[in-house]
Amino acid sequence: MRAERWIVGVLVAAGLVAVLLFVAAGSSKQPASAHAADPATVEPIAGSDLSRVKLSAAAAERLGIKTAAVEQRGSNRTAIPYDSVLYSPDGSTFTYTSPEQLVFVRHAISVDRIIGDRALLSSGPPAGTAVVTVGSQELFGTEFEVEED
Repeated sequence: MRAERWIVGVLVAAGLVAVLLFVAAGSSKQPASAHAADPATVEPIAGSDLSRVKLSAAAAERLGIKTAAVEQRGSNRTAIPYDSVLYSPDGSTFTYTSPEQLVFVRHAISVDRIIGDRALLSSGPPAGTAVVTVGSQELFGTEFEVEED
């Protein structure tokens, strides 16, 4: 019985030491240069109601951001993956473009019709433009500072 108490005491002490080491490691102060940049910044685009959302590489990876190029379909139509289409509360449609790496901007689109997994557009970004296929909702939440409940 005495040996069992001794073993339990050692296990409890070891557990407390492990917890203290974990807490100490998480709260240790690092130099300012060691801190990562903000995961996201939102900058208004002058002369418009749009904003530029910039993500850190770590934030983009954490969100799983993926893009695809706008495809040319005929002389006056383009197509994007249907996963790239977002709907505003008023029913208008938009997508997020990526004009440069880790930068995202909302772009209004007009969907002519949906065929399979593609949205055929009558207006939108030009062919070759990168549009977000995964992570658009998170970009919208970041742009408008919306958090999940």
